[in-house]
Amino acid sequence: MGRKNSFKTFAKEIPTNIFSGFVVSLIALPLGLGLALASGAPPISGIIAAVVGGIVTAILGGSNVTITGPGNGLVVVILAAITTLGNGDMQQGFLYTLAAIVVSGIIMIILGFLRLGSLGDFFPSSAIQGMLAAIGIGIFAKQVHVMLGNLNAKGSIIELMLGIPEGIKYYFTTDNQSVFYAGSVGIISFLIMVFYSKIRNRYFQLIPAPMWIVVLSVGMHYYYQYFSVALYPIEESLLIALPNDVMSNFAFPDFGKLLEFDFINAVIAITLIASIESLLSIKAVDKLDPLKRRSNVNKDIRALGLATVISGFLGGLNVVTVIARSSVNVNNKGTNRSANFFHAIFLVLFILLFATELRKIPLAALAAILVYTGYKLASPENIKKVFRIGKEQLIIFLITLITTISTSLITGILVGIISTFFIHVVINKDIMLFLRNLLKPNVLMFKEDDKYFVSIDNFSSFLNFTKLKSKLNQIPENEDVIIDFSLCDFVDHSVMENMNSYAETFKRKGGHLEIIGLDNYSTRSDHPFALRKNIPDFIKPKKGVLTKRQKSLQKIGTELNWNYLPLQEEKISELPTFGYFKTRQINKVSNIVSNDECSFFDVEFSEGEMIAKQVIRASMFYIKLDKEIPEFTLDREGFFEYIYHFAGFKDIEIDNHPDFSKRFYLSGKNQEKIKELFTDELIFFFESNPYHHIESSKQGLLILGKERLAGVKEIKALADFGIRLQKIISS
Repeated sequence: MGRKNSFKTFAKEIPTNIFSGFVVSLIALPLGLGLALASGAPPISGIIAAVVGGIVTAILGGSNVTITGPGNGLVVVILAAITTLGNGDMQQGFLYTLAAIVVSGIIMIILGFLRLGSLGDFFPSSAIQGMLAAIGIGIFAKQVHVMLGNLNAKGSIIELMLGIPEGIKYYFTTDNQSVFYAGSVGIISFLIMVFYSKIRNRYFQLIPAPMWIVVLSVGMHYYYQYFSVALYPIEESLLIALPNDVMSNFAFPDFGKLLEFDFINAVIAITLIASIESLLSIKAVDKLDPLKRRSNVNKDIRALGLATVISGFLGGLNVVTVIARSSVNVNNKGTNRSANFFHAIFLVLFILLFATELRKIPLAALAAILVYTGYKLASPENIKKVFRIGKEQLIIFLITLITTISTSLITGILVGIISTFFIHVVINKDIMLFLRNLLKPNVLMFKEDDKYFVSIDNFSSFLNFTKLKSKLNQIPENEDVIIDFSLCDFVDHSVMENMNSYAETFKRKGGHLEIIGLDNYSTRSDHPFALRKNIPDFIKPKKGVLTKRQKSLQKIGTELNWNYLPLQEEKISELPTFGYFKTRQINKVSNIVSNDECSFFDVEFSEGEMIAKQVIRASMFYIKLDKEIPEFTLDREGFFEYIYHFAGFKDIEIDNHPDFSKRFYLSGKNQEKIKELFTDELIFFFESNPYHHIESSKQGLLILGKERLAGVKEIKALADFGIRLQKIISS
């Protein structure tokens, strides 16, 4: 019955997905042609990748609203592979590169079956941003010359960037009218990309910016052909070259260099970038899905690998998941993988029916689309975002960027990973923290009181994030989860960023994920994704720098009209008087929400000494009483309490309340006074509320829920419990 309803829903949504697929194809057509040309490959190879990817991943993929095709990130890699493997012969180099693409696809299939989709988590976020920025600069450096009508610009990325002023000068001073007109089309096309979003006319917005460029470029050709006495001013060499018979002009891979070092290096680079780009895009698109579904990453990697193998054998580029086209799909109400399939079908129709028109598009127009894409990847705004997270993140970003531009993508990302690890060691001044605990199980997960609790020990960074991720992926996203970092000495930026993504996912699905235990950590900036380092001795952080949990505590204090102090200004003298702390050493107290009678706080204490010493952080509630009461301890009756019986400790029985005596363990020296205190009203209160550890000194009560830090919901519940108990005791 469920499958029948699913089919009905699928069939009902087909018209919407056909429309969405059509809109996406309007963007995919010029982008596919442009990305192929920028890669040094025949323009049709980009369309082949989009068509094969759309069909294969629509049938076998594990995502829902993603669109697949050639990706921005692979432009620099494919161009380098074609140039290196061909030794100057671009055509032969392309055939060798097709073989590398096929092998890359096979590796991705294997990675999918080995369930290694989580490999992307081993790359630090700032290093990935630096690599993507380097790719953007590479695309920009090459394509800006093509946009200005110059197809002959050669050299490294740095040489091409330094040559931009000369290229602009050449555009304005050239006697070649064909170059000048092609450059003019390129500049106008770039302006369309820049200002498209600022034109709010809904009819204009019906056609995506890249398709406006195609329409206007083809329209210009027809204007000169039918309405002008002058000849079309752009030479054929500056226009897109498509084969006359597309269906009979497939290229086939050449495996002649299969075991050579350059070939293996190309395969590794292609696989690395294809995997990273796809994993990042899948993660990003899942956030956009209005139905709040989570993709099966390993299944998607397998499908992308198979599509890449088929595409490579037919003369197409790699197939990856692409964020921009996927976003367009979501914005146009695409609901399932059929939109990807229909986008591929429309591309086939465009090539078969409008090949003649596509040959009229100047290369400069497509280059303008890529120049804009490259700029977006490496925009100054992205650098500012990284800097706001922390200066050390900017250092990682720049090291990765400069190394990638100067050497290769593989070297760049490896140097990015090594530099991230080195900076983490410098910040912590302790390399053994990472080496000693890397292979240890540092994540503990359990369920209590209908919520999941996850505790992380030692450190949490890109090196071991997969352990935490595997636990979180086991939790249904409509549940409540508390992530406790209080036992960590260090939490890096990549983990903080991923925690934010998980919190958003749980919120969308109706659950709640809360992060605690970071209140006493020093940060390199005020940014919520900044790395955190535990402060061994209590050092007062910058004024106003509060974690999300501290801001929630401050809000609770405001609602109760209580005071909030994030830091302990003077010792709470009453705590050592309680039996609970007789054998425990109080280290620090923080996050105090209080009035004259009650206070909530976090306390760090240690028990044991030397190698047996254990540091514990817990949330507690203290009630100051205006009268003297007998000293007692109240706990839930359990296994250890039965042991207390055998050890000679006396459980006080309350007359006429056998159920209370059976459920609770009540102890104290002055039994008569304790029995007087435990009135029917007080006993009923304890019986009708959740269990807590409660003990009294002569003029105070200490309440402990769990021997750990409490989440915001638990804090509210503990405060409510304490306030109501205080009223009963005082009365």
